Amino acid sequence: MIPTRRRALLSAASGLTLGLASAARAQTAPPTPAEAPSSGAWPNRPVRIIVPAPGGGGTADTLARVFSQEMEKRVGQRVLVDNRGGANGNIGALAGARATPDGYTILWSWAGTLATGPALYKDLPFDPEKDFEPVALIGNVPNVLVVNKDLPIHSLQEFGDYARAHPNGINFGSTGNGSSMHLAGELYKSLTGAQMVHVPYAAPAAGVTDLLAGRIQAMFNLITGVAPQVRAGAVTPIAILDDRRSPQLPDVPTTAELGMPGLVFGTWFGLFLPKGVDPALLRRINAVANEILADPAARTRFEEQGMTPLGGDPARLANFLHEEIGRHAALVRQSGARNE
Repeated sequence: MIPTRRRALLSAASGLTLGLASAARAQTAPPTPAEAPSSGAWPNRPVRIIVPAPGGGGTADTLARVFSQEMEKRVGQRVLVDNRGGANGNIGALAGARATPDGYTILWSWAGTLATGPALYKDLPFDPEKDFEPVALIGNVPNVLVVNKDLPIHSLQEFGDYARAHPNGINFGSTGNGSSMHLAGELYKSLTGAQMVHVPYAAPAAGVTDLLAGRIQAMFNLITGVAPQVRAGAVTPIAILDDRRSPQLPDVPTTAELGMPGLVFGTWFGLFLPKGVDPALLRRINAVANEILADPAARTRFEEQGMTPLGGDPARLANFLHEEIGRHAALVRQSGARNE
């Protein structure tokens, strides 16, 4: 990669690091339910949370179900998860955008669909900033670099040394072009000049299976997708792509600790409502979300799934989404990822 491209992506990586770090550390106190304006009788019937992913235990689905269970405890009505998988989340996101803005349909979405998607697709059927009302930034799940246990690699330094000694000798798996696993690997390549081969899979489990068998050598997987294999000693963990250690894998160092603070990547999650919802209702749902994220027991449930709870007011998510769209666009351009 030529020096100008490396400088551009280093700048993008630095911005991404600062964006996630500032989101995790913001000190603005979220509104409490007592401060939220009256939202009438809401809810007086079940609430639906659209998850733009298939059911069955994936990261997005699992976290959304934890959130829905915690929300049920607080609103006195059923909170149902409505899985709408397909098209990298675009089908579910479009359903969320077209829903009636009455507070009974909430979109649970994430970085890949709303921040990466605009750079991957020429004609999205929705605009992440114009077609939604941001409610709350829920949390972030970082990626972790893991390698096949038979490789002579046990540290980030050794990973770099091996990559330099074996150009294109490391095949790294992902869940497709533009996924967090792909862009994390491309970010590593750009920061180090390493030559690696990207191998996309339709599902993360297939990539993990090939990693265990040695058909690929590495993955920049989400913690939720590979933590059991790490704990079982089936793969070798190298580093968490974050500036803080994960409660799921507390013994695995971070890239920031290991001298690569620009190598930070993960998937953040947020709540969104269709455009046009009553502002008082928006604040009421935001207050419920922040009450959940502030509850120690609920936080533990999220952390056990690899997510760092965040929270904050709607403006925080709106500003964060705007910044992330720009950062992800830079990473997609540099990686060459594209979906038509």
